[in-house]
Amino acid sequence: MTSVRPVRHPVDEIPPAGRLTALGLQHVLAMYAGAVAVPLIVGGAMKLSPTDLAYLINADLLLCGIATVLQCVGLWRFGVRLPIMQGCTFAAVTPMVLIGTEGGGLPAIYGSVIVSGLAMMLLAPVFGRLLRFFPPLVTGTVILVIGLSLLPVAGNWAAGGQGAPDFGEPKNLGLAGAVLALVIVVQRFGPGFLGRVAVLVGIVGGTALSVPLGFTDFSGVGDAGWVGVSTPFHFGAPTFEAAAVVSMLIVALVTMTETTGDFIAVGEMTDRPVDGRRLADGLRADGAATVLGGVFNTFPYTAFAQNVGLVGMTRVRSRWVVAAAGGLLVVLGLAPKLGAVVAAIPAPVLGGAGLVMFGTVAASGLRTLAAVEFRDNHNLMVVAVSVGIGLLPVGVPGVYQEFPDWFQTVMNSGISAGCVTAIVLNLLFNHLPGGRTPDRDPATAAGSAPAPGSAPAAGSAPVAVDAPVLEGGGGQHAVEQTGEQRV
Repeated sequence: MTSVRPVRHPVDEIPPAGRLTALGLQHVLAMYAGAVAVPLIVGGAMKLSPTDLAYLINADLLLCGIATVLQCVGLWRFGVRLPIMQGCTFAAVTPMVLIGTEGGGLPAIYGSVIVSGLAMMLLAPVFGRLLRFFPPLVTGTVILVIGLSLLPVAGNWAAGGQGAPDFGEPKNLGLAGAVLALVIVVQRFGPGFLGRVAVLVGIVGGTALSVPLGFTDFSGVGDAGWVGVSTPFHFGAPTFEAAAVVSMLIVALVTMTETTGDFIAVGEMTDRPVDGRRLADGLRADGAATVLGGVFNTFPYTAFAQNVGLVGMTRVRSRWVVAAAGGLLVVLGLAPKLGAVVAAIPAPVLGGAGLVMFGTVAASGLRTLAAVEFRDNHNLMVVAVSVGIGLLPVGVPGVYQEFPDWFQTVMNSGISAGCVTAIVLNLLFNHLPGGRTPDRDPATAAGSAPAPGSAPAAGSAPVAVDAPVLEGGGGQHAVEQTGEQRV
């Protein structure tokens, strides 16, 4: 009797070592610039020495890797066990700069980070019970806002990087355009596996092109050490200032809201929906990583939306690929010289690749919204207002600068602003009694409509998830037949 090998979900597939490394490196390169930005901004605002700045970056990379492995592999009730890349949240930058420069320095920052991480772990089960407030109407809107709010980041990279003396020069945009074209060509015509590492090919090819054109500066590689280990409380024992703790608790709530949207997005992309327990486990891992960040001289952690786009674009759903990326980050955090090599990649190269990845996130949101019923209800209003409010701080930076700090913490993040707005409007229009039902078109009035904010009724098409194209042909039909994905 022949035994039947159980079919693994694509999320649990482990690719061969060579592919695992290449696909993991692609994730590292996609998020590296964003990963080191937070320590650079906070350390720069506090006027730390170059040595201390390098220490912050190495500590950040090390904890990014540990947090990513915990999130992807999981340990007991910690980890969402999906391909989720972890990095420092930008929502904490402004409060941390204020704490660092006016409210107690790095020890006060780390004390507030530790408290916020503990709060995230305690609140994780509460957020896990809130999934009913995230129907496709809300999740699709949030995913759309995530992608659209990230596009200016790619635009800044493509132009040379915010603050660069040659910002916006044609040579920068030309290099970004060349990388974008290379990614598209490889994605369209690359055979099998090569198409799945199109972003990696674009970044490597763009970096190689930038060397003779004078874009790269590898001088920092020679100055970096071979080994660097982050030790607990390197900058002194943490202090717990009341104002600092309160501001970071607000950041924790914002971060958990953003992370919930990212988890749901990846769950839909990988065809492994996130339930309440899985969401709580993922948020609990975020909290644990944030506590470790406060101990090992770094900052609060969250799911990195940049890599959500990479999952959607490559259609590689294995969580072990992203876990391998976490392992590579650990190596970079322990080997500053390797980190300096990656840091030398020009911003326009990352910008060209980012346009594809972040656009993919927005397109995934539109795909989710395509399964929502928009006739004879207020769902269009929910999407319109949520996207508008979510993109307001992106299109008009500083629009809330005269508001209280707590308000800015929530609303200056387009992701959290759009998410909160979508949840509130969905409750207002689709759950609270007493609202006015829109006038129905007689031509479409026959029959019953699906529940507002939800997917169409049973028997209609579910939320579409891009199926990978198997090497050697077969396409989506072959995936449906085997239930497997070859990575």
